[in-house]
Amino acid sequence: MRILGISAFYHDSAAALIQDGVIVSAAQEERFTRKKHDARFPTNAINYCLKDSVILPKDIDYIVFYDKPFLKFERLIDTYIDFAPKGFNSFRKAIPLWLKEKLFQKKLLQKKLCKIGFKENLENRILFSEHHLSHAASAFFPSPYSSAAILTMDGVGEWATTSFSLGRENKIEVHREIHFPHSIGLLYSAFTYYTGFKVNSGEYKLMGLAPYGKPVYTQKILDHLIDLKPDGSFHLDLTYFNYCTGLTMTNTRFHSLFDSPPRKIGSQLTQKHMDIAASIQEVTEKVVLRMARSLIQETGEENLCLAGGVALNCVANGKILREGNQKNLWIQPAAGDAGGAIGAALAAYYLHLEQPRKQVGSGDSMRGGYLGPVFPNEYIIKFLKEAGAQFEILEEKDLIRKCVEILKEGKAVGWFQGKMEFGPRALGARSILGDPRLPQMQSLLNKKVKFRESFRPFAPSVLSEDVTEWFDIDNDSPYMLFVADVAKKYQKSMTDEQKRLFGIKKLNVSRSNIPAVTHVDYSARIQTVHRDTNTRYHKLLTEFKSQTGCPILINTSFNVRGEPIVCTPEDAFRCFMGSGIEALAIGNCLLEKEAQQLNMKENYAEMFALD
Repeated sequence: MRILGISAFYHDSAAALIQDGVIVSAAQEERFTRKKHDARFPTNAINYCLKDSVILPKDIDYIVFYDKPFLKFERLIDTYIDFAPKGFNSFRKAIPLWLKEKLFQKKLLQKKLCKIGFKENLENRILFSEHHLSHAASAFFPSPYSSAAILTMDGVGEWATTSFSLGRENKIEVHREIHFPHSIGLLYSAFTYYTGFKVNSGEYKLMGLAPYGKPVYTQKILDHLIDLKPDGSFHLDLTYFNYCTGLTMTNTRFHSLFDSPPRKIGSQLTQKHMDIAASIQEVTEKVVLRMARSLIQETGEENLCLAGGVALNCVANGKILREGNQKNLWIQPAAGDAGGAIGAALAAYYLHLEQPRKQVGSGDSMRGGYLGPVFPNEYIIKFLKEAGAQFEILEEKDLIRKCVEILKEGKAVGWFQGKMEFGPRALGARSILGDPRLPQMQSLLNKKVKFRESFRPFAPSVLSEDVTEWFDIDNDSPYMLFVADVAKKYQKSMTDEQKRLFGIKKLNVSRSNIPAVTHVDYSARIQTVHRDTNTRYHKLLTEFKSQTGCPILINTSFNVRGEPIVCTPEDAFRCFMGSGIEALAIGNCLLEKEAQQLNMKENYAEMFALD
């Protein structure tokens, strides 16, 4: 039984293939088109899934879309009616698109699928799953649990913005939901907009900015914007927001509450913006922690699963991990809309076709998240030769040893190995690596390699067997979804003068033995690396530990600001030549920047729209 899951037409479109309940492959369309958050029909991602399994379109039993467009259209119409005559301009722009193609999505899907070879019996092969059910399925069915409470949180699906469910074996039962326009995801996005970042892509920047500020506006948010109940349920005061009917997230009443208009994108960040970020982050943590505790108490379960875009807030996840009353916590690594493709396929397999639950080994069934394209050494060597690149072909042990030597010199290494990751995080397959012991690496990677804002933190990859030695966490974090503090014994105390610093000035204070991955509040977004899911990356970390005593590397995604993570050797070489990356380990090939012809460089920083 082969089922293809699709998410598309909003943001982060993707395709996923499952076979007899096992996740085989998955990829986001943006990786192929090089357009970040590409929402278009995932033609390239579907073709990859078919090619990866060496099957034809006729071999697919069902194609499942991740939400139900008629329910979404119902919400759209009801909202415009409820707020009329406000929102006419928004209504005028949205309705023609819906009437032209979105409302009749089955026909649109048939048309798109026909173009890539899906011909036979399409009418009966296309199914639709509800948006939050897709999220819930993506959280529960790949998890290692036979039963669990499931919490999904995002901006909005059809009507639901938050859902509370119970998963048992091959069933999911939705207990209750919070409906649009009341949404913790949209509340967070409203502050993303207000602080001058792009909605649906800048939320992680807001989270990264929060530790530079103080949560001085928390009570104002709780008093005016959100009525938060002890069980985590909430109600927003919609008079402060514009997202129901307008083309912006906030309105003049919101701006008056915080005494200024929204920050213009790219303008100077002030201490106030940092304090606002800290405040909404604290409110979000309160909401999700209360919801998680309430759901565990309500269901009596010891296991908790999370999905939806809000579940990518790894600081809040760390709070649940430490302070929630669940015994075990698992989060879908592609928690946003891309992961809905996996969830839709699994929902069809278990809930629609009522197949028995498939458990793959003792862990989760996401295969480390490595579900994307892989390129053999022969392909890589052929490409590099044709490109005129200068490179060495090395045995694995020599490649790893030489990369460690380069890292110890304070250089950035592009690491392109094996199957590409699915989801928003680079996990050691398409990564840029650095030495975390060097204080200058955080600034160097941000400015010269990534071309991005100076305040942005970097994550550590750590050998799974050493994580409790270096960080205050007793849980695996293979998907970089939990934040925890650096262990006390590796922290450095701040002087009184340093403690008085505000905002970005805190950035240059070395706080630990691994300063390049230690955020200003002593925290780090951790990835634990396991030998069985990424053998070569584990060997690299092991060699780095052998030579330095430190089992940790800086791991950031292999891209520059505004660019999707690289997918192909061509993408990797282009990024290597167009950025400050000084070495590239691609398959068994090693390239050093100083050996390359200078005329191969591009003005890479200007190629992508800012995110």
